[in-house]
Amino acid sequence: MPQVLARPLRSFASDNNAGIHPEVLDAIARANQGHVVAYGDDPYTRSAVEKFKEHFGEGIEVFFTFNGTGANVLGLQALTRPYHAVLCSDFAHIYCDECGAPEKHTGCKLIPLPHQDGKITPELVRRVYHGIGDQHHVQARVVSITQSTEMGTVYQPEEIRGLAGFAHEHGMFLHVDGARIANAAAALGQTLRQATRDLGVDVLSFGGTKNGIMGGEAVVFFDGALGEDFLFLRKQGMQLASKMRFIAVQFEALLTNDLWRRSAEHANRMARALEAEVRRIPQVRIVWKVEANGVFAQLPRPAIEKIKARYFFYPWIEEENIVRWMCSFDTTEDDVKAFAEAVAEAVRG
Repeated sequence: MPQVLARPLRSFASDNNAGIHPEVLDAIARANQGHVVAYGDDPYTRSAVEKFKEHFGEGIEVFFTFNGTGANVLGLQALTRPYHAVLCSDFAHIYCDECGAPEKHTGCKLIPLPHQDGKITPELVRRVYHGIGDQHHVQARVVSITQSTEMGTVYQPEEIRGLAGFAHEHGMFLHVDGARIANAAAALGQTLRQATRDLGVDVLSFGGTKNGIMGGEAVVFFDGALGEDFLFLRKQGMQLASKMRFIAVQFEALLTNDLWRRSAEHANRMARALEAEVRRIPQVRIVWKVEANGVFAQLPRPAIEKIKARYFFYPWIEEENIVRWMCSFDTTEDDVKAFAEAVAEAVRG
């Protein structure tokens, strides 16, 4: 019988597949003492919000949710009415991977724009900014981008500033799906504020799950007035946690002692190491620049199937044999080398 190799403990499918950072686990354990008021009216949640203010500045409003789809949908809902439109990349998570939730819950139309290495530009937005004031057309209200992008690339500060400028000049808002904002900020050498608020971002879905917490995301309004009704939207949207302290303390840990940056920098560094290893393998082509913690590669389909016999990962553009390999806070150099060896062996046949 053919030998069946055991699957490794760590894969390259998604940073969602990683475990929980030990410092986050410790924070959860410390919070697991006694009783506190539910639904966020507790000292742990207030302390976590103060941590956000340390990083992003005063005058913000912060709300915790269970997951990224909830954060994105409710953040957009706070900015829109059902006759509005949200402009985004044709590969945006809100467009491709949220099962129509943004359109169902906001009532808005999502208008996809052709991406350039995962990014959209003010020029692309300008092309679809029409029908304003015409009662027969949806009204463009929000530009939504993902940072880092679905292709693993990173918007440069001037690119975000340009989109924010266009949006604000035309009475629109800029929303950022920041599921991997930590990886982008770390790659750019920016603080979290420099990567968002200082560039003109209005609302941020701040990702924690992909950066080492057990589960939870945050919606950050940089103009607190925009979040005035969010308490009600969150409850109605089924994203209000009763035992809120256990989400809050994870974010407090993430924003303490630069844990967010340490974890993101490590994941980014492992992605660059993986890129260096697989670039040496014939028939493997890196498709987009490796700027955060993802490597996107094109390789022969038979090789893909052989690698997947040991490692689970996602096809990205299946018809072009492009796959996605993600690194996490707990990816090791040995993981990278073992995976690269498996890729090389599969390509050799």
